[in-house]
Amino acid sequence: MTRIPSKSEILAWIAEHPTKAAKRDIAKAFGIKGAARIDLKRLLKELEEDGKLTKRRSSYCDAEDLPPVSVLEIVGPDADGDLFARPLEWGGKGAEPRILMVQRDSDTALGAGDRILGRVTADQTEDYSHTGRMIRRIDVSPQRVLGVFRADSEGGRIMPVEKGADKQWIVAAGATGGAKDGELVEAEQSGPKGRMGLPKARIVARLGDPSGPRAVSLIAIHQHGIPDHFPDEVVAEAEAAKPAELGKRRDMRKLPLVTIDPWDARDHDDACYVEADPDPKNAGGYIIWVAIADVAHYVTRNSELDREARKRGNSTYFPDRVVPMLPDRLSGDLCSLHEGVERACLAVAVRIDASGEKIDHAFHRGLMKSVASLNYEEVQDAVDGRPNDKTAPLLDGIIAPLYAAYAALVKARARRQPLELDLPERQIILDDAGKVTSVQFKERLDAHRLIEEFMVLANVAAAETLIAKKSPLLFRVHEEPSPEKLDALREVAIASGLVLAKGQVLKTAHLNTLLKGAAGTENHELINIATLRSMTQAYYNPENFGHFGLALRAYAHFTSPIRRYSDLIVHRALVSSHGWGKDGLSPWDIEHLPETAQLISDIERRSMTAERDTTDRYLAAFLSDRIGAEMGGRISGIAKFGVFVKLDETGADAMIPIRTLGREFFHYDAESQTLMGSETGLIIGLGLRVTVKLAEAAPITGGLIAELIAIDDRMVPRGPSRGRGKPPRRKVGSAKKKSAKTARKVKRQRK
Repeated sequence: MTRIPSKSEILAWIAEHPTKAAKRDIAKAFGIKGAARIDLKRLLKELEEDGKLTKRRSSYCDAEDLPPVSVLEIVGPDADGDLFARPLEWGGKGAEPRILMVQRDSDTALGAGDRILGRVTADQTEDYSHTGRMIRRIDVSPQRVLGVFRADSEGGRIMPVEKGADKQWIVAAGATGGAKDGELVEAEQSGPKGRMGLPKARIVARLGDPSGPRAVSLIAIHQHGIPDHFPDEVVAEAEAAKPAELGKRRDMRKLPLVTIDPWDARDHDDACYVEADPDPKNAGGYIIWVAIADVAHYVTRNSELDREARKRGNSTYFPDRVVPMLPDRLSGDLCSLHEGVERACLAVAVRIDASGEKIDHAFHRGLMKSVASLNYEEVQDAVDGRPNDKTAPLLDGIIAPLYAAYAALVKARARRQPLELDLPERQIILDDAGKVTSVQFKERLDAHRLIEEFMVLANVAAAETLIAKKSPLLFRVHEEPSPEKLDALREVAIASGLVLAKGQVLKTAHLNTLLKGAAGTENHELINIATLRSMTQAYYNPENFGHFGLALRAYAHFTSPIRRYSDLIVHRALVSSHGWGKDGLSPWDIEHLPETAQLISDIERRSMTAERDTTDRYLAAFLSDRIGAEMGGRISGIAKFGVFVKLDETGADAMIPIRTLGREFFHYDAESQTLMGSETGLIIGLGLRVTVKLAEAAPITGGLIAELIAIDDRMVPRGPSRGRGKPPRRKVGSAKKKSAKTARKVKRQRK
């Protein structure tokens, strides 16, 4: 009679032979044949039911361990650049294994979300439990979608929240993840197309009521993958931090520094103070002190805080919340320069002459105590003759010198000629329930400009110091516009009767001349928007390519380390180059500067997109009860598929689909950025004043659809009803002749 092994013997054999764990391998190992295989099958089933074994395809393995060959999902690199993965079929009761991927030079590059078949080996350390090697990639990152779930008898569908995404996703009955009808969900593609050719999906996260308070920013957070939860170890490290002591720091506690921020600011990372320069050789000059929170003291290399800060890259700001780069214990407390509290800082003292030119500067690592936390409005009111109880005692000795130094810096700015765009900033006002009550345009005060000039001055000083000390750093780079973008801007200028000179090295002064020419005209906003669109995106780089927009040869971000990782790198560089301690730049920081620069540049763009999408959704929600209302605006974009209009009241962007413009064919001319009607000859171009009727507002996607009513107060002709004809060549030609005629006219006016 065939001997049947005990359960413990089977478990021991599987542990010793993980690559031979199929039922036939077990039977062969114990000499089990014929009818005895039924008893073996029963034992394996019992072990599976007891949770001691788990079956994957035809093989068995220890339920509390991984099979030697597993399907893994890459979760992305950590702050040190190491690549990790997670098992997709983990059934154990303990914590999910963390797998360090050991890559060969010949391996395909892997990114977060990629799925592979990997060979896994147990290797318990503090950071991971297994190591893995790729056998082969089994698919690319599964496509993900964020949307509203609509249940039906067969499971349901997902209506995407992405603007312009009209394709629904099919969810099978077993893939709903318990989602209820109308819930906001996150799902991933789970297979080939289903019924009606729609993609199949399985729900991986339920996010609640899409119309609930604060759901708008929640959509953006999940849609763009912004981490909004600090791991426990990061929070614990922040909570364990203690206030810095004086030690070897410069004692700056008697320097009457003040913070000036928005009225609702929770953190204060910069403070300033101005005194007249006592040097008789610099009559009328000033010493400007700018003190910045010493975040490098708390967020040190190779700490959990540092890994998380680098991963986040920057804080992301929404109308209803902030997703911070650092936990509140630091951002709102130890690294915030609160009034009357001793705080660690890095400070720079900049000497300027009476004309605003910088003479020299010096950096210090100090301990300070702010004498007042002020807001922009009360500071401006004080200067304008309306001081309150808080600003009145500070007016002569602290606030007035700030403005005097600012007046000198304005003179230097006028000579430098940075780009002077005039684009009002929108502010969305919410009530306690998260509903939009109004949309306002922020007023630009001299108090805002004063702080901006001081911060620019400090950032320039940081870049110059680190260059002089030959220290690695991250520069803030803004390159000049491409020739193609300049040509597009030139077309807009010509259409507006203005000139942007050609054939010379472009300087910001040339663009400022264009902007000044549009000031006070109906094309003011159009030229500002077109100039902004012609600019390249600023980014971070270890190499210095200058800052075109600010007209500066070298520029680095130093003034906001609470909310930007780039500034923390610059702080560490200053600490290292001055020999202020061991919390400066590490060899790892220096080695990975290019990688860090690319990472935080990409994250910055992600945050900007998320913030813009959130604003669009709030504006769509605000306008959703005004469907059918007529509104004024200006054409801000032309495309083959329609016209974009910036609405006057809110600054929201609405689209007019080309199919709604009339019953005629509209020819799109990319060169002149116009649409022209084939029958009526109607020309629709950038900058035209229009009246539109709001036809659709979708808060979930942020989309606004409008109908064109009038152009320059003239009703829009709809064209004949006999159909959509082809555009006659003579009319297109006449449009180009008209454009050329305008160019010649402008050229003659210049002579």
